[in-house]
Parts: sequence; C-alpha cells; structure tokens
Amino acid sequence: MQHFLLTWLGTAVALFITANIVPGFFIKNFVVALVAALVIGLVNAFIRPILQILTFPITLLTFGLFTLVINALTLWLASALTPGSGFEIQGFLPALLGSIVLAIVSSIINYLLRVVD
Repeated sequence: MQHFLLTWLGTAVALFITANIVPGFFIKNFVVALVAALVIGLVNAFIRPILQILTFPITLLTFGLFTLVINALTLWLASALTPGSGFEIQGFLPALLGSIVLAIVSSIINYLLRVVD
C-alpha cells in the first residue's frame, strides 16, 4: 500500500513538473495533479493494453517508436476524460512532448523514491 501511495505521489509531482515545462500542458494545482495521476493510471490500466494490441503491427514496423504515439494518445484521452478539472492538454503535440517529458521525470522521481525506500 505504501508503494502505491508513493508511486501515485511521484506521478503527481512528475505531472506538475511536466506542466511547468511543456507549453499547452496545464495543471491548475497539486490536487488536480493527484486526480490526473489517478485518471492516467486508470486509462493506462484499461485502454492502453487494447491500443497496444490493435497497433502492434505499426509498432513492429516502426521498431517500437509508435509507442510514443500511444503514450501521447492515452495522456490526451485522460485529459479529455476530465473536462473542467484543471487538467488540460491542448492538442496532440503537447501530449506527445508531455508524454516524453513525463516519462523522463517519472523515471527520475521513481528512482529517487526507490533509493529512499
């Protein structure tokens, strides 16, 4: 349970940092970041596997680079599922850049959390 909470908090912090780096990627406050992290987790758990299966041939042809597009689409979808909440991504390009920055920042934060644990 503690690992889940730390991961959730780490993802929320990563989202907040990403919103400060990527133009077109907005998070109103940290509470919104916590909600957005939860929604992103749900989208990644239920919708992302279906997208990965459906796009497997394209992903194979692009040597895995299409996974970046899938990440951007799931992030954009999570934003669309929470209208008016303070979590907004304005277009595909901010979603793509946001997914790349979010992956890097999340990796660093999760590494630091593992070192502390």
